[in-house]
Amino acid sequence: MADHHHHRTHQVQVHGLKGQHQQGPSASKVLALLTMLPVGGGFLAVAGITLVGTLIGAAVTTPLFILFSPVLVPASLVICLAVTSFLASGTFGLTGIWSLSWVGSYIQEATRAMPESLDQAKSRMQDMAGYVGQKTKEVGQEIQRKAHDGK
Repeated sequence: MADHHHHRTHQVQVHGLKGQHQQGPSASKVLALLTMLPVGGGFLAVAGITLVGTLIGAAVTTPLFILFSPVLVPASLVICLAVTSFLASGTFGLTGIWSLSWVGSYIQEATRAMPESLDQAKSRMQDMAGYVGQKTKEVGQEIQRKAHDGK
């Protein structure tokens, strides 16, 4: 059986070598290359023109930046600070609005979740007020009694 398996592998290998033909690139690959070559060359030319334009612009504007730097540097600092403060104020405003919204929703949830405890607290406050009123009345009567006894 091992000999039979070895024979089959040999047949596949021989058949694989006979079935392959060495040819050049296909017509579609050649056509794609011929189409992309001018496009790539055009992009390379545009990149070169852009580089040259950038270098010329830097050579012309560098002396102007040096001459006008006493005005440009403070002006750019003022503009940067103004933009930064505007963005910071907007951020603080949004944070404040979000905080108020969060507090409002928290209070709404707290009042929804605890109506029983609010009723219990209200009843305890009423009981305490009644107790304090009763104690005050008793203390007042005691003071009156001592005042009459002291005369």
